[in-house]
Amino acid sequence: MNETDDAHASEAVRQAESSRGRRGTLHGEATDRLRTMVITGELPPGMRLKEVALCDQLGVSRTPIREAFRTLAAEGLVTLLPNRSVVVAPLDERNIGYLYSVFGTLEGLAGEQACANITGGEISEIGGLLNEMVALHARSERAAYMDINHQIHARVVEISANPVLQSIWRSLLPRVERARALANLDRDRWTEALFEHSKMFAALAARDGSLLARLTREHFINGLPASERVRRPDAP
Repeated sequence: MNETDDAHASEAVRQAESSRGRRGTLHGEATDRLRTMVITGELPPGMRLKEVALCDQLGVSRTPIREAFRTLAAEGLVTLLPNRSVVVAPLDERNIGYLYSVFGTLEGLAGEQACANITGGEISEIGGLLNEMVALHARSERAAYMDINHQIHARVVEISANPVLQSIWRSLLPRVERARALANLDRDRWTEALFEHSKMFAALAARDGSLLARLTREHFINGLPASERVRRPDAP
């Protein structure tokens, strides 16, 4: 093989890698957009997803959309039917209690392990985020509040330094976020949740893992509708 052939081969490899990278980016972008649309209710439960319309809306070809459907199906957000139709998965309210119980226990374990690892700088970082939440609550800026709320929970999971826990947490997170977004969160519950975060932060700052684990589990159970909390055998 001469130098020209080498150059052509190298260029072919570069183009192939670039193409794969671009496909991966388009898949990721399409998945993120569709996930957000499902979680926020823009694509409501039971809605049939039309591939061509979504391609036009998101400005991508069919391949990224189909790959996104498979990813969201694995996350439990859409259902792939035998006739190749895709519908937004229904939100089974009977299972929300179990989902919150499992997720709260998982985050409780993350908090317990984070208490063993956390640094003073990380405590200050999370404290700053909590202060932002307080200010956003006072201004009734719920969307921004929920974004900071997510950052705090994700940061504690990261500090736990438990890769298995982190993987399971990420797999359940879309369903939990969807349940939260579709729930009717009144002002009183919002205020209670903020107070619970303050207590959880105090336990984290004191590096009291067992207390933080208990408070975290209770926080998630308290986030359930009252009727569901009554049915849950492990409700506080």
